[in-house]
Amino acid sequence: MNPGKDDKLVLITNDDGIYAPGLRTLLEVMEEFGKVVLISTMESMSGMSQALTVKTPLRVKLLEENDNHRIYACNGTPADSIKLAVNQLLDRKPDWVVSGINHGANASVSVLYSGTMAAAIEGCLYGIDSVGFSLNDFTRAADFSSCRKYVRIVMGTLSSEPLPQGICLNVNIPSVPESEIRGIMICRQAKGNWKEEFEKRKDPMGKTYYWLTGLFQNHEPEACDTDEWALSNNYVSVVPVSVDMTAHWYINKLKEKFNT
Repeated sequence: MNPGKDDKLVLITNDDGIYAPGLRTLLEVMEEFGKVVLISTMESMSGMSQALTVKTPLRVKLLEENDNHRIYACNGTPADSIKLAVNQLLDRKPDWVVSGINHGANASVSVLYSGTMAAAIEGCLYGIDSVGFSLNDFTRAADFSSCRKYVRIVMGTLSSEPLPQGICLNVNIPSVPESEIRGIMICRQAKGNWKEEFEKRKDPMGKTYYWLTGLFQNHEPEACDTDEWALSNNYVSVVPVSVDMTAHWYINKLKEKFNT
């Protein structure tokens, strides 16, 4: 039990769908920190990034309510879920937005595509302390039990030390037994990219379609201060993510080029 727990309101979501085991794990842990409102879609929204639903109506349904939580299903994206909850479903602004636990890592440039991190970033835009949690395991039988300890540590820290305005956290947990996790590493986003490949296939009607596959390429595999290195060496990576995407260091150089 945390001091002041009963006063806290926690909004959680994910991009793997409402029945994802990682979301259930997150719900159970965050109930230790306050009253939880969960909102998620019935199906996976992985890779949706900051997408918003603009061509169809948003619909939401209350599935469950008790003294510890309320659970809603909606038909929108993770970013939609946060916007809808903050603007319509909650009586006040939540103390935290917590997203995940994602089925697969969101390290390096994956943060740009991730619906999990999009929800955390959306919370950050509302001025709410926000965190995205991911487990580096894409298998169907992924074990989220080792995540509980580190969700508690991160959120316990935020309970006494709020984040600066405009910053949220991207937390990735290695897929190893808890006894093999070497601790938490505060680090930066690794430089890399996804090398996309599209498999050309035929459907049962003989029509051509394409299926996206890909391989992540780490451009700095030897750098020991990145999230990719942390995960590879059994550390929980914690990267502070800024919603300001301005390349501040380049502003003056760009002014020189345009003679302004």
